[in-house]
Amino acid sequence: MVRFACLLLSATAAFGQVPSVDCRVSNVPHTKTHFTMPVYKTSAEWEARKAQLRKQILSAAGLLPLPEKTPLNAKIFGRIERGDYSVEKVYLETMPGFYLGGNLYRPLGKSGKFPGVLSPHGHWLNGRLEHQPLISAPARAINLARQGHVVFSYDMVGINDTNQTPHKFEEPVQQLWSFGPFGLQLWDSIRALDFLESLPDVDRQRLAVTGESGGGTQTFTLAAVDDRIRYDAPVNMVSGIMQGGCFCENAPGLRFDTSNLEIAAMMAPRPMLLVSATGDWTKNVPKEEFPAIRHIYELYGRADDIEVVQIDAPHNYNKESREAVYRFFSKHVLRAPDAGKFKEKSSHMEPLKDLLVFYGRTMPENALSYEGVFAQWRNTCRRQIESTRDAETLRAGLLLALGAEWPSKVASRRDDQHLILSREGKGDLVPGLWKEGSGVPLLVVHPDGAAAASALIANEKRPVLAIDAFAAKRDQQVKHFLTFNRSDDANRGQDILTALAFLQSKYKGKIELQGIGKAGVWCLFAAAVAPADLKLTVDLKGFSGSDEDFLKQFFVPGIQRAGGMQAALRLTSKAR
Repeated sequence: MVRFACLLLSATAAFGQVPSVDCRVSNVPHTKTHFTMPVYKTSAEWEARKAQLRKQILSAAGLLPLPEKTPLNAKIFGRIERGDYSVEKVYLETMPGFYLGGNLYRPLGKSGKFPGVLSPHGHWLNGRLEHQPLISAPARAINLARQGHVVFSYDMVGINDTNQTPHKFEEPVQQLWSFGPFGLQLWDSIRALDFLESLPDVDRQRLAVTGESGGGTQTFTLAAVDDRIRYDAPVNMVSGIMQGGCFCENAPGLRFDTSNLEIAAMMAPRPMLLVSATGDWTKNVPKEEFPAIRHIYELYGRADDIEVVQIDAPHNYNKESREAVYRFFSKHVLRAPDAGKFKEKSSHMEPLKDLLVFYGRTMPENALSYEGVFAQWRNTCRRQIESTRDAETLRAGLLLALGAEWPSKVASRRDDQHLILSREGKGDLVPGLWKEGSGVPLLVVHPDGAAAASALIANEKRPVLAIDAFAAKRDQQVKHFLTFNRSDDANRGQDILTALAFLQSKYKGKIELQGIGKAGVWCLFAAAVAPADLKLTVDLKGFSGSDEDFLKQFFVPGIQRAGGMQAALRLTSKAR
C-alpha cells in the first residue's frame, strides 16, 4: 500500500529524525492508490481538519472565494402530468451567459411542502436521461417524486443541454486559473441547490442529494462544502482504491494528502447512505470504507446516522440500489414509519425530445462560447483579487494553491557543512550547505542548487544556508498526477519555507532571502506566504506574471486564481 509506506517514513520523521528517502519521490499517489482513512480522536480534531479540507476543495474548484451568486433567471416549462407526478424542463443561468439544463419532477395529489432532492448523474451515454437495467435516472426521479419529494435532475457539463464547454478539458493555462469541469460542476450543483430551495413547494430544511459514479462524486463533494445538504446517498463511488477517473472528478490540488474517504466523511454527522457494489471499486466498502467513515460519526455520538448497503451487481444505480435509497430517504427524510414498503413502481419513459431542454429551441442570446466562458472566469477572478484588501485572505489563497505550509517543527541532520532538513511528520528532504556565523542569517536559493551557490557565499561571515530546492524526477505520467501531487515548482516553494522555518528556529529576528536567476520567482512566492520578518532580494527581470510566464517559469495550478503576481507583490510590499 503506497500510502502506508509514506506514513512509515513520516512516522520516522515525527521522532525528530530525517528520513533516508524523500517521500515526494518514493511515493507518487494517483487515482488507484490504496488510501486509508486517518484516525481522528475527537470531534474537535476532525472539525479542524474538515474546515481545512473545505477550503482545499473550494480552492481546487476555483471557488475560493465563492463567485457572486448572480440571478438564476430560471425558466420552467413543458410540463407533463402523469397522474401522481409531473415533469418539466428547466434551465438556469448559473453564471452570466452559462446555462445548466435539467428536469424537475414533482408529486401530484399531495399537499404541503416537500423535501428537495438533487439528482446528478454518472458517465452514461444519455446522461440524466439514461434508462437501462443498470441505471435509470428518470426512474429514480419519478419514484422519488411519487414518494413525496421534489427532484431536480441536472446535467454534467458538456452533456445533453449543458454543452457550452466540452466535458473533458484541463489545459495547463486553464489549470493556472483553476478552470475545469470539476469546478464548473460543483458550482452548478451549488446553484442547482439555490434553485431547488427557492421553489415554493420545497422545504428548505429537508434538502438531499443522490447520484452515482461521477454523479456520486458530485454528491459527496457538494455535501462536503454546502451544509444545506441534510441527507446524502452517494452511489458506487466512495472508495479507498479508486478516486474517480474523469477530469470532472480530479481537479489539480483536490486530493493533496487526502482521499474521497475524508471528503465523504465531511457529511458527518448528517445522515448518509453508502451504496456499494460487488462488481466495481466499491467492493470493499462494507468492511473497509464504511467502518472508517462511521468512526467519524461515532465522534459525534451519531453512529446510527450512517448506513451501508452492498448490491451484488457491476457498477450501477439499478433498481435494487434505487430501492435502498428510497428506504433510506423514507426513513430519514420523510420520517415514514413503514420505510420498508417503498418499492419502485414501473414508470412511463418520455421520449428524449420531450425532456431535452433545448430540443427545437435555441439557447439564450447571451450564451457564451467555450472561450467566452473561460474569459469570463478569468475576469471574475481578477476582480475578486483586486477587491480583496485583507492580506491574510490573499496569503491563505496562495498557500492553498501551493499546497504549502509553515512547518511547526523542522528536523535536521548535519555532517560538517552538509545539512538535510525535513518537516516533522511529512517525510520530505531538503539538502543544503550551512555555515554558522553572526549577524542576519541568509538563505540563498540558486536554480542549480546549493553547490552552485557555494562560491557566491564563501566569504560571508554571517550564518548562511544554501539549499537544493526540489529537483527530483518523478513519474508524472500517472493518471491525474496533479490532483494528488504538488508540481515541482510548488515543492520548491515549500522547501524554501522549510529552510526559512529552520533558520527562524535558530536565529531570532530578520532573515534575508536571496533568489538567484529563475529561483527569484520561487523565493517571491515563498516570501509572500511566510510568517517571518524577511529581507527579500530577487531579480524578477523578464517575469511579469502573465500566463505564459507562469507556464514557463513557475507552473503551479491555481496560482493565477489565487492572485498570482499581484498577490505576491502586495504581500511582500513590493507592489509598484
